[in-house]
Amino acid sequence: MTGNASLSSIVVADFSRVLAGPFCTMTLGDLGAEIVKVERPGGDDTRAWGPPFVDGQSTYYLGVNRNKRSIVLDLDDADDLRLATELAQSADVVVENFRPGTMARFGLDEPTLRRRNPGLVYCSISAFGTGAGRQLAGYDLLLQAVGGLMSITGPDDDHPTKVGVALVDVLAGLFATVGILAALRERDRSGLGQHVEVNLMSSLLAALANQSASYVLAGEIPRAMGNGHASIAPYDSYATGDGTIVLAVGNDKQFRALCGALGIPELACDPRFRSNERRVGNRASLREHLEGALASGSAAYWTRTLPALGIPAGAVNNIGQAFTLADELGLQPIRHTDDGVSLGRQVASPISLSATPVTYRTRAPRLGEHSAEIRGSLHRGDGPARQFGGDVARVGERFSDELY
Repeated sequence: MTGNASLSSIVVADFSRVLAGPFCTMTLGDLGAEIVKVERPGGDDTRAWGPPFVDGQSTYYLGVNRNKRSIVLDLDDADDLRLATELAQSADVVVENFRPGTMARFGLDEPTLRRRNPGLVYCSISAFGTGAGRQLAGYDLLLQAVGGLMSITGPDDDHPTKVGVALVDVLAGLFATVGILAALRERDRSGLGQHVEVNLMSSLLAALANQSASYVLAGEIPRAMGNGHASIAPYDSYATGDGTIVLAVGNDKQFRALCGALGIPELACDPRFRSNERRVGNRASLREHLEGALASGSAAYWTRTLPALGIPAGAVNNIGQAFTLADELGLQPIRHTDDGVSLGRQVASPISLSATPVTYRTRAPRLGEHSAEIRGSLHRGDGPARQFGGDVARVGERFSDELY
């Protein structure tokens, strides 16, 4: 079913849970990789994160675990640990997001596994890296706070606000995916795998992009500006005669077109607004002029009129409206998995490949749904694991509270 997919020959042993790791492995699964999701008894934490639930399952969990098979392994049990080791050391990729040092206590760390599988690509996702921050636990809200994102989000400096989704986890998952793909490409050349390390803190700082650059290069500390932009104007939300719209005017040509559409062409010639730099410096006065003109029509009117003239403008949609718009634009934002079940209704991957398209094979697995099947193949040696030798000692440590 995945023979024409980009990663159809790749086996991933997925020891991750919650969001960053599962988002990474789901992306690899969408690209055709076989993902074996290893879960402790009780399962991935997100199985209990709700409401909402659908057919008794958390939509949080369902949204990032398609294209995977689930096996329950208790790593305090010698037999289960042996199977986990067999799976891990014979996979192409291992992904884990436990606190640094946790996997080593089970003999599932990168150096140990590499001795048996030199081609292994081993990806570790942590909160604050393996140095001084190795023992710090990290969840997305905490990272948004200490990583600076909340300080630039919200109406002003006095009301730091988190982004409305666990964005840092998603970013880290994407960076991990990129690192894994690069390591697999290098393995094609050299035959050797490597250790891919991604942490949430560094992922956020890198993704702050121009905001990080303003500090690193100019020593300026960005601040919260509501919906405004520190370096572009008009680039904000604006009141109309009925409702609010967003304008994202990125150059002088677009600004002249906007002024013409609003019936105030002379504004584009005003020395205060003639260039983007001047508009940024006079943003308060600019807002007064724009909202005065926008008051002549409703948000619905302007979001029909302005885009038709090539002016970047749009409504402030809720998520349902956003999906409707994407569908109207032909983006197919919702797909269905091949297994044809109700839980197979999925948010589409944004990746489009002309020769090896993304696949939607199976909905997210129920806890341990494939345990018997995978255990049998590991015992026979004809499943995802291809080699195993030596005894695995019983380890008296628990996985349960070792996220990041």
